[in-house]
Amino acid sequence: MAQALLTLNAGSSSIKFALFRCGQPVPAQPEIVGQIDGIGSANGSRIKARDKSGCTLDDSKLALTGEHPHRAAIDHLVGWLRQYEADWKIVGIGHRIVHGGQEYSQPILINDATVAKLKAFIPLAPLHQPHNLAGVEAMRAALPGVPQIACFDTAFHRSQPAIAQLFALPRRITAQGVRRYGFHGLSYEYIADVLPQHLPPAQAKGRVIVAHLGNGASMCAMVGLKSQATTMGFTAVEGLMMGTRTGALDPGVLLYLMDYDGMDAKALTHLLYKESGLLGVSGISQDMRELLASDRPEAKEAVDLFCYRIVREIGSLAAAIGGLDALVFTGGIGERAAPVRAMVCQQLGWLGIEFDDAANAADATRISTAQSRATALVLPTNEEWMLARHTAELMGSIEGNGARG
Repeated sequence: MAQALLTLNAGSSSIKFALFRCGQPVPAQPEIVGQIDGIGSANGSRIKARDKSGCTLDDSKLALTGEHPHRAAIDHLVGWLRQYEADWKIVGIGHRIVHGGQEYSQPILINDATVAKLKAFIPLAPLHQPHNLAGVEAMRAALPGVPQIACFDTAFHRSQPAIAQLFALPRRITAQGVRRYGFHGLSYEYIADVLPQHLPPAQAKGRVIVAHLGNGASMCAMVGLKSQATTMGFTAVEGLMMGTRTGALDPGVLLYLMDYDGMDAKALTHLLYKESGLLGVSGISQDMRELLASDRPEAKEAVDLFCYRIVREIGSLAAAIGGLDALVFTGGIGERAAPVRAMVCQQLGWLGIEFDDAANAADATRISTAQSRATALVLPTNEEWMLARHTAELMGSIEGNGARG
């Protein structure tokens, strides 16, 4: 029976999971990868999973009953994984936890005390943290005694200068933890880890902007492979326009909607997170593939606004780090939507990017010309592998100290 590490990324409407063979180092490719999506949606949920050869292990609809469909989905996943216990022994579990507050800048071992601390961060991420912790509690109940590790999406950004993390609010409010945290840290950490394989050392450690573009979208400016500034702030709704999220918004709009439309906090939350972004502007879909394929003017306007916001934020981030040596696209849209990359890069000649249309159309790794002063790359991210690696490293450290528990 082979030993394996399980990674769990429990989001608001989906649960992503992967099973990695234990090793030194942990293999980058999982043995099993899958997700349960559509949790809580009117169209129902579905589990999809495949093995490392690409063969489908499951692709079926789920009937998640009860008042808590998310917990039902986790329970189903636990049962689904037990089918493979004859082949794999899970010896460690790595969880993506969205918020680590100001306290956690490294992965930690999960126990009763740390769970209590992480629950205290729920007000900072009410739409994500409860689902993350539900996954933790379900796995602790299903696999008692198996070490579980929390890996934080905010941790990578703790290297930012203090000034970059502040809001212009009274100190009595910032003292409550209201500051810029940033997210997608596991994705950025992975890109920072592999970037030296694709660029000369000086350039990789220079002024780099990474665009993580997907249903959730953000960007991070790095120097020395460390985060210096990012577009997301106190919550994951700030910054870039996203699939259904507004991105940056004049707070006066919210005051107006409260006063003149009678919207309360619940209604505003739904508007900001679920009704806006690509879906809201287009009135068609939050899926970039559908919008790029559409000939409707509303679809074009949504895509144009998405790219416009990216270009504006790149200018802001470049100003924060004093220029640009490399731009990296990652995430579902960043990796697969060549027209979006083209619309962005063609407006960045002033930052030294000489765009290569043919390379971009071919989905090449490098989409800038050989003569380009700044390099544009397309690199797939691998958050699951980061979770597995952190889990293996911390478990090894715990075992080495004789403190496993």
